[in-house]
Amino acid sequence: MEAEIKRLEKRVTKRFNRACADYRLLADGDKVLVALSGGKDSLLLLRMMARRARLYKPSIKVEAAHIIMDNIPYETDRSYLEAVCREESVRLHLLHTAFDESTDRRKTRCFLCAWYRRKMLFSFAQENGFNKVALGHHQDDILTTLLMNLIYEGSFDTMSPRLEMEHYPLTLIRPLALVREEETAALAKIYGFEGMKVPCPYEDLTRRRDINNVFHQLESMNPEARYSLWKALEKQHESFKKTEIAGGKD
Repeated sequence: MEAEIKRLEKRVTKRFNRACADYRLLADGDKVLVALSGGKDSLLLLRMMARRARLYKPSIKVEAAHIIMDNIPYETDRSYLEAVCREESVRLHLLHTAFDESTDRRKTRCFLCAWYRRKMLFSFAQENGFNKVALGHHQDDILTTLLMNLIYEGSFDTMSPRLEMEHYPLTLIRPLALVREEETAALAKIYGFEGMKVPCPYEDLTRRRDINNVFHQLESMNPEARYSLWKALEKQHESFKKTEIAGGKD
């Protein structure tokens, strides 16, 4: 069992490092703000980033921010997040925001919540000297978004591993871009990550869960489906093309 855990940790670390190299996510002198929702993916990202920050090169500084949406009844145990950050020697910022859904009835609560959370995160990052914001999206998130955009928007587009923002002097990075959800879930169980204290009451009302099921059905039909979709992204999108100095395959 211990040998299996070590193999899983080694595989995930390798994919984390590959993403950082392939997509030029980290550079010497970076000040990175990790978006810490309290879910398994953001907790794993925090741990991976904190360990990377302890290496000599590239020399980076890592802090974390947890956004509290005051008018949505879901909650993460803040004392637990503080304990995790202390363990990893990462400074944690607790930020509050809220939204008034009556300002735009065309938008869902999920959209407004996400929009205001991001606005708070990016504004805080800009005002406090961060040049990069790290998000915990894994490969399944990226491919599910691709399928959503294909089916509902008719566009071959998704979240990029690296994105230079237009309205903020920030770069968004997704260091877990090559890590599978099943791997983040397995490590979260091994590490004993706690879940949400009060889950979001609107989580199951989104299309994403349905499309995620479609993605897994595609994988059951063809185990190579995720690799084919990723290869198509590398061909079509500049942000998915690897750098010449990047490493090889798994």
